[in-house]
Amino acid sequence: MLLRSLLTLYTHSFSASVQLGLLEKCRPLFSLWKTRRVSPSPSYLFIPRLYKNLALMAESKPASVQVGEKRGCLENKEDTPSKKPKVESDHENGGSPHQDEKEEPEGEGKDVKEEDGETFADMMKHGLTELDVGILKYVSEHEGFSGILKERYSDFVVNEISKHGKIVHLDDLSIPAEAEEVQEPEPQPTETDVLTEEQKKQLGELQLFKNKEGNVFIEVMDDTKEKRTLVHKAIKTLFPGLETKTEEKEGHKFIVAYHAAGKKALAAPRKHFWPKNRGCFCHFVLYKENKDTMDAINVLSKFLRLRPNMFSYMGTKDKRAITVQEIAVLKITAERLAHLNKCLMNLKLGNFCYKNHPLKLGELQGNHFTVVIRNISGTDEQVRQAMSSLKQTGFINYYGMQRFGTTAVPTQNVGRAILRNDWNEVVDLILKPRPGAEKEFLVRCREEWAKSQDPEAALKKLPNKRCVEGQLLRGLSMYGKKNIVTAFGLIPRNNRLMYIHSYQSVVWNTMVSRRIDAFGLRAVEGDLMLRGTAAHVLSAEEAENHTIHDIVMPLPGFDVIYPTHHVGKGYKELLTADGLDIDNMRHKVKDYSLAGAYRRIIIRPSEVSWEVIQYDDPRISLVHTDFEKMENKPAPVFKTEGKHRALRMEFSLPPSTYATMAIREVLKLDTSIKKQTQLNTTWFN
Repeated sequence: MLLRSLLTLYTHSFSASVQLGLLEKCRPLFSLWKTRRVSPSPSYLFIPRLYKNLALMAESKPASVQVGEKRGCLENKEDTPSKKPKVESDHENGGSPHQDEKEEPEGEGKDVKEEDGETFADMMKHGLTELDVGILKYVSEHEGFSGILKERYSDFVVNEISKHGKIVHLDDLSIPAEAEEVQEPEPQPTETDVLTEEQKKQLGELQLFKNKEGNVFIEVMDDTKEKRTLVHKAIKTLFPGLETKTEEKEGHKFIVAYHAAGKKALAAPRKHFWPKNRGCFCHFVLYKENKDTMDAINVLSKFLRLRPNMFSYMGTKDKRAITVQEIAVLKITAERLAHLNKCLMNLKLGNFCYKNHPLKLGELQGNHFTVVIRNISGTDEQVRQAMSSLKQTGFINYYGMQRFGTTAVPTQNVGRAILRNDWNEVVDLILKPRPGAEKEFLVRCREEWAKSQDPEAALKKLPNKRCVEGQLLRGLSMYGKKNIVTAFGLIPRNNRLMYIHSYQSVVWNTMVSRRIDAFGLRAVEGDLMLRGTAAHVLSAEEAENHTIHDIVMPLPGFDVIYPTHHVGKGYKELLTADGLDIDNMRHKVKDYSLAGAYRRIIIRPSEVSWEVIQYDDPRISLVHTDFEKMENKPAPVFKTEGKHRALRMEFSLPPSTYATMAIREVLKLDTSIKKQTQLNTTWFN
């Protein structure tokens, strides 16, 4: 317990006051450990030194290293012999929030004191629970039981399922031989004659940075949208790395071709010869531990001197987990990528191959999950009933808690303000001080903003300007507080859309809970089902021939229809109460216009399996990862009897579904950080 407490403190970026509070909590435990220790186990011999180091760190923290990097390792150094690439074990790293899987910082005790006497548990009371985001119902009737989700990040393993239906694994670090590469036919534009030979020559020179002007202008003689579209597609297909835009000069329209990332970022990677018979994109498998996908991409971008948008992928993966997914990058060799394995921590790259196409978001068929729930209280029979129900019936396809943020200001509130065109409230919600656990520099930034309303002064409080708060403040300093829409536009588009999607998700969760409460698990007259991509309203006769697994509910928007029963009418009431008009979901800013979509109410996982395992040491991993297999490390051996019991389950889910909601159905337990932190930190009592 003492070891876990000290390691938690050692691996988290707490404020000095929180660190000192933790040390005060550990002091009596340290004294007790010294008097009661029986044998000098190697795992515990370093506790006195660690305790001493932490006391010094609480007064003066060392300079931090960006996530995923080792100090002093440069990508362009000579390829000299070095130690084997290190992947840290998860007891050396704590969790931290991120956009997709925002989890609690690991091991923060509920008795830890802040300056004002507020404990960590008190801080977490400001977070959301499932009730706050419309997650209310279950489909099964079994008795729930308790268990700890993600006690270690290695308890949650995600393997992407490719568009061909294959589970992605990292199992090969070798460099592909040129002769063995399988070349795919290069896609051609619909019209082969949209570009002249002279234009192709100019574009080719631009692609290789031989064009001193930095762009190529192509006049569109037959000025129609269809013709311009063909030219745009032809340039991007035939000359990867170039982007296009349409400009008007002296009454004539031109398509302007230019480099996507700029010469400074791309000159080094492209100064090397690239064989014509080699695919333009290097595809590889990314294995990562305790990092979200964008963090990993940003680290790779820095080492390769690329813009992050040169990478493509089919979906983002959880942070607090071990995940394996496919990535593609334009004209970077496998050798350069493989070299990074010597420089990076918690990241491994492998299974390299060259292809002529990038990856696209949403192309994946889903994800395969291996999940360990520790310290379960349920009997073997309770577990059997719960898992059998999950396999046969499934779970309510709620949007999970990570969709809504972890602070006292939920993301859906920001989304609602955007949809209402209340931009002052948008700024206030993002920048105002808030209770709860946050990094100290964010607290100082918010306090400065509340005091001065000066974006430049608040921006100086942030060491990293790339966070949402930093990008918004930079926009406000550039464009002024009277041009908030433009300032807000400096936040990356995906982050901005996250807010309004979060609002849609709360509405969907709430209405599905009402639908289940009103009609249960059967199709009824007025429900919706999909015919192709279009929704169809069921008649009473049709409803008798369909099951709950066929039923969908809409996310609100201008291009969807709603159920015709009384639950469907509740959509309008809910949006009206939020100050929105359900019949006018188009926004003044096109990006924020909601078309809507349809989502199945119930999801039935595939490839479901489970086992109850016994173990003694809570520090050991209970999953055999791809990295451990490559290192020829033995698989974990489970005991017939042990101090602790865990449920180890595997299942596959389609895209855009949440494994935490499947786990919630099994445990019948609130999956919010607020509730899970209480379970996961009981060892501090």
